Amino acid sequence: MSQSQVQSLPQDKFLRMSINLLYRAFQEATRTQAKQLYRQIEEGRVVGLSQVRMEDESVMRVDLSADCSEYRGKLNFGAFKASVQTLISNLAKAVEEERELRVFSAEGDPNMILFGCSAVTVEQQQANVMALGADLSSSAGVVRLQLMYLDPVQFEEQGNKAGSEA
Repeated sequence: MSQSQVQSLPQDKFLRMSINLLYRAFQEATRTQAKQLYRQIEEGRVVGLSQVRMEDESVMRVDLSADCSEYRGKLNFGAFKASVQTLISNLAKAVEEERELRVFSAEGDPNMILFGCSAVTVEQQQANVMALGADLSSSAGVVRLQLMYLDPVQFEEQGNKAGSEA
């Protein structure tokens, strides 16, 4: 699905759809199903999540991948699921409150986006930050959601700067 097709779907509806799909995949699914999905995406695979029928009757396939390269510590299913739960909660709250989220795009590729709402979790005294991105570049009716860990150091530095300026 090209960006112009996704842009016809308002950001709040796209986020609601994404939240619902992630919720079904990790919260409503059995532990075995959720853990199997985690293993697949943690290994770098792209996994089909759902087929979504749009208002114009077209069908969009939603895939899921993960980028765990910036995770600090030893990643396991429990830590990943805690990050996803926190991210779902934070995104849902932002949508409910009708907050306008910043959307960042990759330099030189406006089809690669990152939503400006993250989830901070702490495992074994190490903070990690997860965010939701999306690849809208496919022209074949496919959107790929990407759960990604961001370098937590960049957030610590921002927090320290903000604290020193106060």
